[in-house]
Amino acid sequence: MSPTFQALSNRNYRLYAAGGVVSNTGTWMQRVAQDWLVLQLSANNGTALGITTGLQFLPMLLLSPYAGLIADRFPKRRLLQVTQLMMAVPAILLGVLAVTGVAQTWHVYVLAFVFGIGTAFDAPARQSFVSEMVEPELLTNAVGLNSASFNAARMVGPALAGVLIAALGSGAEATGWVIILNGLSYSAVIYVLQRMRPEDLDSAELAARGKGMIREGMRYVRGRPDLMLVLAIVFFAGTFGLNFQMTSALMATDVYGKGATEYGLLGTTMAVGSLAGALLAARRGRPRHRLVVLAALAFGTVEILAGLAPSYLTFVLWTPLLGITALTMITAANATVQLGTAPMMRGRVMALYMMIFMGGTPLGAPIVGWIGEVFGARWTLIGGGLGTILGVLLAAAVFSRSQGMLDPEVNDRPRLRKRVRAPAVQAR
Repeated sequence: MSPTFQALSNRNYRLYAAGGVVSNTGTWMQRVAQDWLVLQLSANNGTALGITTGLQFLPMLLLSPYAGLIADRFPKRRLLQVTQLMMAVPAILLGVLAVTGVAQTWHVYVLAFVFGIGTAFDAPARQSFVSEMVEPELLTNAVGLNSASFNAARMVGPALAGVLIAALGSGAEATGWVIILNGLSYSAVIYVLQRMRPEDLDSAELAARGKGMIREGMRYVRGRPDLMLVLAIVFFAGTFGLNFQMTSALMATDVYGKGATEYGLLGTTMAVGSLAGALLAARRGRPRHRLVVLAALAFGTVEILAGLAPSYLTFVLWTPLLGITALTMITAANATVQLGTAPMMRGRVMALYMMIFMGGTPLGAPIVGWIGEVFGARWTLIGGGLGTILGVLLAAAVFSRSQGMLDPEVNDRPRLRKRVRAPAVQAR
């Protein structure tokens, strides 16, 4: 089998990946349909759209530490089946409300928040479950393939949603049918999780219930400079650099004077680069901290150069490189954190990782937006790239010098261990 797809030789992961393709496509379809529904219900009110997005991501910030604890205390395969239902139910309910013509904007607000709760509990369990399905030497490959699936769906899902909404009349009812399809897509993940062989999973020993378990996770991370380095890099890149939805819109309209079609093309070319970056990441072996640092610096540099692009065509041709460098950094950071974390702590650490990664964007977006308003749209990218580079250099100086973590031999030595297959833990 090609090195790019090695993890697919594992039966459990092969099932998981197949279900993920269906679910990811449905998720991107709902993102488009839900936004269109809000615009239909609110007479194209951009504020309503922003509120919906904020409510959907707010649970990730509020509940991630507790969600990580749950991921460490319960069998992840069963937990993921529950979280899929937690996302399917509000999606189907919102779709039914839209199809029957009774949906109102506040319905979308409430159900987007409920959907976000399911997402918050799903993320740490899903991220840490990958290391239970595949051997350590295949983890980087599996993380890369997960990113490839997500970005392939990012290319197909919105286009498919647009075609279906147009074919069904372009109104609120049309968006409802697309949202219902996403709700049904979660059944694919539930089904493949049920079909897995529990005896082939390297299930971590479940953490016993006790006081201060969330604080214990925080102390664990604080005592690990290698993890702190990666989390700091992810924070700076997520806060200042990964604001593409806003920066691309400003560049397309304010700098190049283009419309919605040209703006939409930027999302496609970015996704092409992200998909390529994910597939390249899948071919690599064990990631090192040096790769995370260098990829983040490369991403910041590419972003600065994107802000200096002289024409729209140049900017379009440059966006795939943005996607490649961003995904190289993200996949390397994800795999490094998972491989470097004790199994019983992995859920809590990955929850913290996701909270920092996702939570930095609401913090940085207003700052980057203000920079664009004061200094011009180009500076949203130039400033974002500079913020990423300076943050990465600061993190490397603070966390890596005394540990020698950028030395490949030192980086690998304490992590290598024989894989011991633990007995499968059956859910009650």
